[in-house]
Amino acid sequence: MDWFTTKTEPPGGKAAPLLVSEVSAIIRELLDDPRLLDIRVRGEVTNYKHHGRGHRYFSLSEKGGGSTAAVIKCVMWKSDADRLPFTPEEGMEVIVSGSVTLYAPHGAYQLQVRAMEKAGLGEKYLLVEKWKKELAALGLFDTDRKRELPAFPAKIGVVTSETGAVIHDIKNVVARRYPLEIIISPTAVQGEDAHRAIAEAIRRVAGRVDLVIVARGGGSFEDLFPFNHPDVVHAIASCPVPVVSAIGHEVDVTLADLAADVRAPTPSAAAELAVPDRTALLHRLQEQKIRIETALQGRVAWAREELQGLRDRLRPQKFTRKIGERRQYTADSAERLDRAFTTRIERERLLLLRMKTALEAGNPLCVLSRGYCIAEKDGKLVKGVRALTKDDRLKIRFYDGSSQVIVERTDHD
Repeated sequence: MDWFTTKTEPPGGKAAPLLVSEVSAIIRELLDDPRLLDIRVRGEVTNYKHHGRGHRYFSLSEKGGGSTAAVIKCVMWKSDADRLPFTPEEGMEVIVSGSVTLYAPHGAYQLQVRAMEKAGLGEKYLLVEKWKKELAALGLFDTDRKRELPAFPAKIGVVTSETGAVIHDIKNVVARRYPLEIIISPTAVQGEDAHRAIAEAIRRVAGRVDLVIVARGGGSFEDLFPFNHPDVVHAIASCPVPVVSAIGHEVDVTLADLAADVRAPTPSAAAELAVPDRTALLHRLQEQKIRIETALQGRVAWAREELQGLRDRLRPQKFTRKIGERRQYTADSAERLDRAFTTRIERERLLLLRMKTALEAGNPLCVLSRGYCIAEKDGKLVKGVRALTKDDRLKIRFYDGSSQVIVERTDHD
């Protein structure tokens, strides 16, 4: 739609003048271009103001553009500004997300900002993820390479800033729990070259102590960024003694934490993990002493009773009485054995007699000895007279021999 032809043209060919609100409406419609509704803009913060009601007003200019740099005014309402994880400062390079709108009272356009992040922060997150994958592929985060902390270290090294509160917290905990020598390897803990200083500080102290604590107080992602650098991770992984990390707060996890043998939530907790508790050790030692004394007293009492028993057994009167008791027991045992043998022999004799009687009762010769005989015809037993005819030859078996006979006749009962 052509806004400049909407008015009726008066005589002379000139268009009727537009109202200011109409011009604003034209600009507002032009700003409805999708390319301006949800955009991300990178620039340098200038003229930053924090309004009393919580709104933020500032401008974005191109970094390094000098006096000729393009500038766009920005506003960030309180509801969005309250979610900022940092405080913008003059000259800070940021990336903002929002939409271009028209501020009709001033007749000017502005960028209404909904979110803001420090420029380069996203790139650093991606860089840390890249380092994490590369270092994990080398096995520097594997759990099987984690080492146990020494139970009773003689010296511990602390890699941290020598001016911060971290070193004082560690010294206080060590002095209270288990006083020992602390070797401080000072280093910068933030800054562009901090990762080199941290790695060098670890290598500098590693061969002189039994344990190394790498510590830093809380801070932003950028503050802790040096502890994600591969130089620091390699220094921790190659350290000849176990390393305890205590970097940032408990929710902050750096690549140095993943490479360390043990991770502590705070520097004070790292010191507690590094050294034993002297009070607890003394208490445990006292308990062990009591248990040993009780065990020795019980052993001595048992040995005393055993010795007294031996003395009693070796007394002549008691020994003679014991011998008499043993003789009586032996005599009683012999008598019981004699009775048992006699009873057993008699029982076996009766058993053999019954077996003999049973065998004799089943022996055919015994039957024949009582006057009976057996007749056989052609080698077969003759059981009845019906199997015989006149002139049959029979073998008659007696208990003491046999004879051959010829049948002259058969009589049936």
